[in-house]
Amino acid sequence: MERNNELMKENPPGILLIRKIRRKDWSLKTYKYVVLLITFIAYTSYHASRKPSSIVKSVLHPHPFLNETVTNPWPMGPFFVKREILGRFDLGKSNKKGWEPFNGEDGTSKLGEIDVAFLACYSMGMYVAGHLGDRLDLRLFLTTGMIGSGIFVGLFGMGYFWNIHEFWFYLVMQMAAGLFQATGWPSVVAVIGNWFGKRKRGLIMGIWNAHTSVGNISGSLMAAAVLEHGWGWSFIVPGGFIFLAGIMVYLLLPAYPEDVGFPCPNRPVVGDSSLANDEEAQTVKENVAENGQFNVPRGGSNRTSVGLFDAFLIPGVIPFALCLFFSKLVAYTFLYWLPFYLSQTAIGGEYVSVKSAGNLSALFDVGGIVGGILAGHLSDKLDARATTAASFMYAAIPSMLLYRKYGGASKLINILLMMLAGLFVNGPYALITTAVSADLGTHSSLKGDSRALATVTAIIDGTGSMGAALGPLLTGFLSTKGWDAVFIMLVIGALCAGLLLSRLVLFELSEKFSKHPVCGQQNSEGSASEPLLRNQR
Repeated sequence: MERNNELMKENPPGILLIRKIRRKDWSLKTYKYVVLLITFIAYTSYHASRKPSSIVKSVLHPHPFLNETVTNPWPMGPFFVKREILGRFDLGKSNKKGWEPFNGEDGTSKLGEIDVAFLACYSMGMYVAGHLGDRLDLRLFLTTGMIGSGIFVGLFGMGYFWNIHEFWFYLVMQMAAGLFQATGWPSVVAVIGNWFGKRKRGLIMGIWNAHTSVGNISGSLMAAAVLEHGWGWSFIVPGGFIFLAGIMVYLLLPAYPEDVGFPCPNRPVVGDSSLANDEEAQTVKENVAENGQFNVPRGGSNRTSVGLFDAFLIPGVIPFALCLFFSKLVAYTFLYWLPFYLSQTAIGGEYVSVKSAGNLSALFDVGGIVGGILAGHLSDKLDARATTAASFMYAAIPSMLLYRKYGGASKLINILLMMLAGLFVNGPYALITTAVSADLGTHSSLKGDSRALATVTAIIDGTGSMGAALGPLLTGFLSTKGWDAVFIMLVIGALCAGLLLSRLVLFELSEKFSKHPVCGQQNSEGSASEPLLRNQR
């Protein structure tokens, strides 16, 4: 009875209320669906709240002949809108002249500095957040980060209403938002890793990782929809979204299976080899739980975390972290600068409005959704995470060059090439930050109940976020010399990302083609990651 009370205290308030109303608990499968849905919405809100800065760039620092906007954003209005036929509406107090201090000759550089301030704090905060995530209650930790993010994103937008023109204000708001945003990724990946074993992890997490692109798309649409009412609303609305999503996480997210009476799928089952498969073990536990017997202690009571240095030594962590540095450099350059690029580049001989550019850029993320799912599925089928990631990065090079050369030929060609580039750019980024991070965070070298999900995720994504900070910063300077220089930087970044995985790719290929797996050594539970994560001396 005492143990039951301890478990009840760890349950989210919303789940306790639902139990009282239903008078019975959810099944294991239902809990998994709930965890997938809530973490999906949570990280969708994270990315939606990062998107406004890319949408308002052309308002804060307008093109010399950009002086109009659109009344109805796509899909309600025209997808492409000529600048020449508009002009009846302005952007409020920005009055078609931009927003000081971003409307000067160094405006693009200052916008780049704003981006790098956010991403630098995000990157540095990631290492701390991952370490804390393995020690603190993930539900409360994630809730705090989401609410804090919403507050500071909203405060950035309030600079419009308070008529603030001091650069330091916007810099500080972005830095604070970056620190709170760092709580998100290590936490949601750790939660998913807690609930799901390695079986089909690449496909499951590839589909789940669509939240990144869905967040970018929804953030673009939200920011563009309210842009005509003043650019401040483009920050306040996504900020309110993540704030409300944080409350939902607090009420409904069970961060650990043990909290609601189920065993962790990654924990070894002692004393019964027939339950070694995590699906079988959880099925047995589900039957017990449905009969009202909750005898699984909370994971936090015997979960031990892993230090940063030990996590770095896990085979595969360093090469994947360095690969993600360049992968995110490419991906985040598109995330932060694609709408600005579209608004300043003729497409089929026409220029598009700020709103249309923001809406059009969402199609890059549509391609990214397909790329994430495809990369995850292929890595499961081929039993080769590194080979899949490297192949996608190499394929991203010609796709970006084609987009730069032929993207302005027509509207249709621009859309198709943009989605193709999104597929290859976001595919490996999604794979590394989800399935690979979860594989490494539950590596066999972590003995006993030691856990490193959040820590490993933070190391990999934190290192990647340094590249994410560098890409937009360099773009702010290189774009003044021409967009060809920016695309050369992106090609070099993609090439470096692929080359950094060469050793792991060769290892995977030699394992696949030179050796026959010992019977029982590669089962369906571990096949997706064993060649990559086997201890290497």
